[in-house]
Amino acid sequence: MLTISIVTICYNNFEDVKMTCASIDNQSVLPYEHWVINGSTNSSIAEWLEEQPQPKYRKWANVNNEGIAGNFNQGVERATGRYIHLLNSGDVYASAQVIENVVLFLSKNSTANWISGNIILHRGGNWVNIGKPFDKTQIYKGMRSICHPTWFVKKEVYDRLGIYNNYSIAMDYDMMCRIKDEPYAYLNFTITKFDNTGVSTLKYIDSLKQNVMVYESNFGYSILSRFWQFRLKLLHYLMQTKFGGRLYQIKENIF
Repeated sequence: MLTISIVTICYNNFEDVKMTCASIDNQSVLPYEHWVINGSTNSSIAEWLEEQPQPKYRKWANVNNEGIAGNFNQGVERATGRYIHLLNSGDVYASAQVIENVVLFLSKNSTANWISGNIILHRGGNWVNIGKPFDKTQIYKGMRSICHPTWFVKKEVYDRLGIYNNYSIAMDYDMMCRIKDEPYAYLNFTITKFDNTGVSTLKYIDSLKQNVMVYESNFGYSILSRFWQFRLKLLHYLMQTKFGGRLYQIKENIF
C-alpha cells in the first residue's frame, strides 16, 4: 500500500503545532499516520494532544529534546508508512490537495525512492514560490531550492542508509548528500509554506559554514563548495539592503 507518515517535531511552540496539525487535518486525502514528536519543556502541547480530541491517525511522543536531528530521528524510527514526510511545526501544507497530489504522483513514480516539490518562502522581502529538480552534479552548491520540507522519502531508504546526523542546522543537506544516488523524481507542485522563523533562516550564515563541513565530510576537500558558499554569503548580505531586495523583485518579475 502507498502509505504516508508525517512527522512533526516541536519545542515549546504551541500555536505553531496547532497550525501545522490543522493543515494536515484539512487535507482532501488524509495521511496514514501523523507523529508529533514533542520535546517541549512546558506542558501546553502535551496537554492539548492528550486532552483534546485528535484524529485516529495522530500519534505523539513526549520525549527528551535531542535537537532537530535527534527529534527527526525519533519520528523516523517510529513511523511505519512507506513514505515519510517531515513537516516541522510552523510549516503548513500549501493547499488542501497536497497529499492527494503526492499520492497520485508517487503511484505513477513508484521506482523513485524520494521526491521533492516546490515551496513558498520569504525572500527579498516577498513571499515567493520556488523549486527545481534535483541535480546531483550541482550538489556542491547546497540545497539549491531542493527544500527539505517538500521531501517524501521511502522509509526503507532511512533503514538502509541511516538516519539524520547530529548537525545543528545542515542535517538535511547532509541527508541529501547521502541519498544523491537514490532514484528520484520531481513533482512540479507546491507542497509547503515554510515557517520563516526557523533556525536555518535565523542562522543562515552559520548554515553556510555547516554546508561546507557537510560536503567535505561526504566528498572530501572542495574549492567549488567553499567558493559557492562564500558567494551565497555575499548575496545574503546584499539581500539585506533595499537595493538587493529591489533586484530580487525585478528578477522574479522577469523570470
